[in-house]
Amino acid sequence: MTTIASGLQFPEGPVALADGSVLLVEIKRGTLSRVAPDGTVSVVADCGGGPNGAAIGPDGAVYVCNNGGFEWHDIGGRDVPGMQPGDYIGGRIQRVTTDGEVTDLYTAVDGHGLRGPNDIVFDAGGGFYFTDLGKRRPRETDRGGLYYATADGSRIEEIAYPLADANGVGLSPDGSRVYVAETSTGRVWYWDVEGPGKLGRGGKGPAGAKLLHGFEGYQLLDSLAVDSEGNVCVATLVTGGISVLSPDGELKDVIKPPKHDFHVTNICFGGPDLRTAYITSSGWGILYATEWHCPGLRLNYGA
Repeated sequence: MTTIASGLQFPEGPVALADGSVLLVEIKRGTLSRVAPDGTVSVVADCGGGPNGAAIGPDGAVYVCNNGGFEWHDIGGRDVPGMQPGDYIGGRIQRVTTDGEVTDLYTAVDGHGLRGPNDIVFDAGGGFYFTDLGKRRPRETDRGGLYYATADGSRIEEIAYPLADANGVGLSPDGSRVYVAETSTGRVWYWDVEGPGKLGRGGKGPAGAKLLHGFEGYQLLDSLAVDSEGNVCVATLVTGGISVLSPDGELKDVIKPPKHDFHVTNICFGGPDLRTAYITSSGWGILYATEWHCPGLRLNYGA
């Protein structure tokens, strides 16, 4: 792996752009930032709270899952997020333009405030799925879920609830499945997609989900991306790497950065042939790049 940038403040949500740069959020800093190919970091927008996942929408704007903020701890020189902070701003989905204008698009669903929106993926029709992990407080924890919304602000629905710390979300190459990683259970679930935001309920898991893979031992899961072979590439905390799951649920490989980090959190694909994987080592504040064994899955919008 090659280090593209370091000194980032808990980077997540990478989005590779056609010019070779990478958009990402810095959760601790509260910004949407751009990393140039030479590693130079510039701030695109100050989002406040805790910007978490990001994706480019059909209008070219960046849609950001903002978890509302964390308490922060320094453990052995690494940044580690904690509980809901005193200055928590509430969860929200934000629309960010390329010139840095930030608009709160959604802050609630069915009268319930969003708590900790985490990861996001757009479908071919221009709507998006996003997860809400919830927040932790000293004596209680929110339930998480999976949601569907449109980029024009006209529709938001709770489509799978409750989930245990819903984190990474992604679509299969043909859009027929939506995958969700649960952090605390170490499980990756999927639903068959029957229409925009409409899920089949044929499984025995939460909200009718089907189990793709359950990790052995103590594993915590973070965000995910899908490659062109349909493999689900999920960030695996504690292990500190990207676990590669086949569409049938087989654990094929685990890709680890050279410097161990409990908080390897995200992966995206870029480069001219989509064979460059960008991986965030959030605790150490590093963005890595490495060659992938196949092209990544081209996203519906963006580069």
